[in-house]
Amino acid sequence: MILPENTAADRTFQVDLRGLVDLLSHHLYSSPRVYLRELLQNAVDALTARHALEPAAPTDAFGVRLYADGTVVRVEDDGVGLTEADVHTFLATIGRSSKRAEKIAEQRGDFIGQFGIGLLSCFLVADEIHVLSRSARTPDAPAVEWRGRGDGSYTVRVLPATARPRPGTTVTLTPRTDAGEWTRPAQVHALARHFGSLLRHPVTFDDGTGAASVNPELAPWARTYPTPGARSRALAAYGEEVFGFKPLDTIELDLPAVGLRGIACVLPETVPAGRSHGHRVHVKGMLLSEQADEILPEWAFFVRCVIDAESLRPTASRESLYEDDTLAAVRDALAERLRAWIARAAASDPDLLARFLQAHHLAVKSLAMHDDEILRMLLPWLPFETTDGHTTLDEFARTHRTVLVTSSVEEFRQVAAIASAAGLGVVNGGYTYDRELVHRLPEIRSEVTVADLDPATLTAHLDPVDRETELAAAAYLAQARDALAVFDCDVALRTFHPASAPALLVDSREARHERTRSQLAREQEGGLWGDILGALRQEAPRAQLILNQLNPLVRTAVAIDEPELARTSAEALYGQAALLSRRPLKPAESSLINRSFLDLLAHALRKDS
Repeated sequence: MILPENTAADRTFQVDLRGLVDLLSHHLYSSPRVYLRELLQNAVDALTARHALEPAAPTDAFGVRLYADGTVVRVEDDGVGLTEADVHTFLATIGRSSKRAEKIAEQRGDFIGQFGIGLLSCFLVADEIHVLSRSARTPDAPAVEWRGRGDGSYTVRVLPATARPRPGTTVTLTPRTDAGEWTRPAQVHALARHFGSLLRHPVTFDDGTGAASVNPELAPWARTYPTPGARSRALAAYGEEVFGFKPLDTIELDLPAVGLRGIACVLPETVPAGRSHGHRVHVKGMLLSEQADEILPEWAFFVRCVIDAESLRPTASRESLYEDDTLAAVRDALAERLRAWIARAAASDPDLLARFLQAHHLAVKSLAMHDDEILRMLLPWLPFETTDGHTTLDEFARTHRTVLVTSSVEEFRQVAAIASAAGLGVVNGGYTYDRELVHRLPEIRSEVTVADLDPATLTAHLDPVDRETELAAAAYLAQARDALAVFDCDVALRTFHPASAPALLVDSREARHERTRSQLAREQEGGLWGDILGALRQEAPRAQLILNQLNPLVRTAVAIDEPELARTSAEALYGQAALLSRRPLKPAESSLINRSFLDLLAHALRKDS
């Protein structure tokens, strides 16, 4: 039914509006500031429909105008406008889930908004929404006024066409006093720039002193430049403006199938573990999210992206992306662009590649674990901690045809100095991905052999002492073994370099675990648990304290004929070797280190007195 001019009728929303506004403010939207994005979005959707109605019109023929002076916020567009029927369809069915609503959403597929609840976000900052609209579909269409109130009621009036001379829509808000943070003129202008800087339609802002453009330029990737170098510099400058860092390099992104364009900025410094950097995602020019980490795979934490896409679906809040097949395909395609950039750097810009790997080798190692192409391309150039210092596997393999790799950082630290002096090439495999990647080196360098380092390999490269020296030290070695039996530790005498190292503690994490399990089995003899552990029991491997006969301190120690002093010196050598391994100490080991130090100090004081 068409109402006579200048008459109004109260109607009731088909939802609990207060409850829905509370839901929006506390659960759907992250901040009241989204009200302006929703108003801009509705205006842009209306312009899209107007251009579809008048395709011959120039792109800049229709636009959006914002006004804020501290008392009102107004958004006016030259879009397709609304008839009275449209008002009831689009404004009075907000939040309704029905087949009809789904059909409307399907018809609005070219628009940014699809959920019909955006206008309600205005109730986050105002108690009343005033909409004045005139449809462009009918030349002599009347103007329609809609007023929605926070108490759940609304009115509709049909006004003369003169009430709005041109087609389009004007939405006016009278902000509540507690919403000043979001409705001050400067804040409205800043929010408009924040959300709408890449919109394709002209948007202006006026605070009563004059209008200024919100989006004066096209997106940087949509502009033309005199040279490729100028384009590259402009994209890098835009990345620095958006993210606050100077990119190591800028990767241009272009996926025509989904209408996606943008840039990926390579971070110039290492990203701390566990820190995620979200990406700026625009949909049809409107900023959707600044923290959209779902657009790239997890290993790509060395870049931050700004993208604008046509076909990605926003969630109901329009603050993140809907996880569907399109998003998965986009993620895979963008990952391929990053791989291609790494490949180009490896092939044509070794200086850039070196700077990139220095900062982001962990990300590349993660990628190489699952990408054979990247593995073949970059594994020889990735840095590792080795007995030759921090170096690439390619450099390391030139001097070590047999590469040994430890299973933990502590094992590497135990053996690094001795292995280096013995001419063994050992890589620290205790860091994330390192051990697995080193074992794949023969796939790239077939002349190289890779093996895990075990105690037998190391001790085989330590020279035995002559028989006479061994016999002379037998009594001391027996006392040392007795003193260290509580730690399941054997004691041996060898010669090795560097001579400054008095002792080497050879012990693996697996061996310690096995001894702990055997000890638990012994303590639980009898009963079901004892039977289970007894069935699993095997001869537990022992740790080995290897004393260095080349070290002056050791030569003095093995000649000690005082039993208590001999035990104390053996405990002190064990403690010092355990400290050098940098592994966590057991309480008994910490106690032994303290006790042996005090006993040696007491012995020295007695000797001097």
